[in-house]
Amino acid sequence: MFSNIGKFMHMLWVVFSKPEKAGVFRKRLFEEIQLIGINSIPIVALMSTFMGGVIALQTASNMDSPFLPEYTIGYITRSSTILEFSPTIICLILAGKVGSNVASEIGTMKTTEQIDALEIMGVNSLSHLILPKILGAVLFFPVLIIFSMGLSLVGGWLSLMLAGLSSTETYVIGLRSFFEFSNIVYALTKTVVFAFLIVSISSYYGYYTKGGALDVGKSATRAVVSASVAILIANFFLTQMILL
Repeated sequence: MFSNIGKFMHMLWVVFSKPEKAGVFRKRLFEEIQLIGINSIPIVALMSTFMGGVIALQTASNMDSPFLPEYTIGYITRSSTILEFSPTIICLILAGKVGSNVASEIGTMKTTEQIDALEIMGVNSLSHLILPKILGAVLFFPVLIIFSMGLSLVGGWLSLMLAGLSSTETYVIGLRSFFEFSNIVYALTKTVVFAFLIVSISSYYGYYTKGGALDVGKSATRAVVSASVAILIANFFLTQMILL
């Protein structure tokens, strides 16, 4: 275990060395933003819209007390979305999509000796392959999460309107009640940390893959599981440090 942590830290040390060519790095960065971020928009949109609707409907169905104001539905939907659903659950989903793609891509390059070819040509393979992925995720994941928050709240509104459980005015009052901008900062801080964990852990498993195609699949699976566990642990400690 400690040897793996040492290898991981050494990988990060090499990854964050200066890119060799700014032009090549910039091109790679935009490619990774496309692959990691923009290509994830459809799944984020689908999950956010329906989960927002589910949160709103479950909240409305459990409001049995006459002492709870009607705008509570919008308030709880907003709080659940911003504090936990969008930054944590969506990142867990992205750990499966993005993490497996990153690990399998780098693992395939490793087993087919493409990485060895880069090293022979004098290219820093770790920085060349992994740094654009990490920065692309760190830069674009917050955009995805803000997009997710908006769609989740819209999904909650649509579900309530279709079910006739609340009015638009009451729902909007709930969304605006007791709003604290610090919750947005908390959510985006978590998102940046989770993005880093997903890509760096997946890159580690991919880069140190040994064997053939079967081992690439095993590395991708280990990457997704490890990244998901790391997100849950980091979520606990970040919540303690920021909210409490």
